[in-house]
Amino acid sequence: MTGRLDGRVAVVTGSGAGIGKGIARRFAREGCRVVVNDIREAPARDTARALEAEFGVATLVRVGDVTDREFATSLVADTVTEWGRIDVLVNNAWGGGRVNRLENKTDAQIDHGLTMALWAGRWTMQAAFAPMRDAGGGSIINICSLNGVNAHMYTAEYNVGKEALRAYTRSAAREWAQHQIRANVICPGAKTEAFAAYAAANPEQAAAAEAMNPMGRMGDPESDIGGVALFLASDDSRYVTGNTLFVDGGGAINGVVWQPVPEEDLAAQG
Repeated sequence: MTGRLDGRVAVVTGSGAGIGKGIARRFAREGCRVVVNDIREAPARDTARALEAEFGVATLVRVGDVTDREFATSLVADTVTEWGRIDVLVNNAWGGGRVNRLENKTDAQIDHGLTMALWAGRWTMQAAFAPMRDAGGGSIINICSLNGVNAHMYTAEYNVGKEALRAYTRSAAREWAQHQIRANVICPGAKTEAFAAYAAANPEQAAAAEAMNPMGRMGDPESDIGGVALFLASDDSRYVTGNTLFVDGGGAINGVVWQPVPEEDLAAQG
């Protein structure tokens, strides 16, 4: 532990598992107090207890759905009430979405993608703006996806939502730079619980995806993705804003390698 985030406070949405959990752990390892948010209570509390036990940092658990505007706003407000500040905001939460063909996507699916990514991110960012401005700056880190950049098939609502959030992040970077509020994007490739579930159902495709990665593997949420998030949260990146970092072992170089089987085909096979 080097204490690069000593005295700082971070909100990490969707941090009960996966990339969010990895980022929360990396921040805590560096002395950061962390607000752990998840829609599921047990993973959120388990993560918080582990951060406190392993790294000796204070945590705040907030269980709820960031697609609810009131909750998303209160997530930041509660943080400032508890600790008087918010230095880092990580918008990572995602849930739902289906793997089906574009022509069969419903309005509700597209709305879900935009609400889950763009609107949830916008609400927390708006809430964090004033306390970050008044404190002299802060770091916003939005987790987007290669799915949108590379137009991966059958996940249009996810692609659209994440690309909308990426555009919004760049707008925030430009307008809020005068307040020393930095806003950046990470597009990760990580071996999360979701990837493990996909690999269990589609072992050949998952193995092919890893084999086609230039580094031959998917990233670790804590050491690989969390390390870059730490850089963006720390003073080492104080002159970095408006950027998209592809933290994917070079996967973006090879273009689209992820091609899940759409629900329609699975139904036809069954």
